[in-house]
Amino acid sequence: MLTSDVKTLRVVVLISGSGSNLQALIDGVASGELPIEITAVISNRPGVLGLSRAEEAGIPTLVLDHKGFASRADFDRELMRTIDAYNPGLIVLAGFMRILTPEFTRHYQGRMLNIHPSLLPKFQGLHTHQRAIDAGEITHGVTVHFVTAELDGGPAIVQAVVPVLAGDDAGLLAKRVQRQEHIIYPLAVKWFAQGKLRMLDGRAELNGELLPACGYQIEANQP
Repeated sequence: MLTSDVKTLRVVVLISGSGSNLQALIDGVASGELPIEITAVISNRPGVLGLSRAEEAGIPTLVLDHKGFASRADFDRELMRTIDAYNPGLIVLAGFMRILTPEFTRHYQGRMLNIHPSLLPKFQGLHTHQRAIDAGEITHGVTVHFVTAELDGGPAIVQAVVPVLAGDDAGLLAKRVQRQEHIIYPLAVKWFAQGKLRMLDGRAELNGELLPACGYQIEANQP
């Protein structure tokens, strides 16, 4: 099994909004379930709720407003410099609404995670809940994956599968999916912190075994 100093894994979290998944990680640290230190929370948008969540938890926060940069590449290079000053072992994208340059994703290959509200590879991109309903899907869900240059295309680590119920609209389905987000994202971060999870040859490996293309799947059948 891979090993890691679980007491000293430093994590930087990137956000753009309310930070509900950030809060799940903060709660996991506070309860002792997550063996990590969140060393900084960085937002590309000022004034968002996620910054307040971090400040209330005593976590350093920074705003790096993408609107102040001439290009995506310029922003990503400055973001890399900012992140690297904290010397993190893991970067967690928690509702970070930016398309990342290949230079950025290569720099953090194998140590950057994202969460996406669909059962990837279905419904990459935005408006996933409405698209699942419009497509007549009977199940939907959420995926935690390693980040690569392909948008929402990195190897899947864990998925939570939820039912699409009669009468669902995008809002109801989003709430059902979000409950699972707050379970599986801390789980994936914990696996990484414990040295159980890594990216190998474009696939996710857990406990020394390659995961299937869908990652580790959890059925969440509650309404």
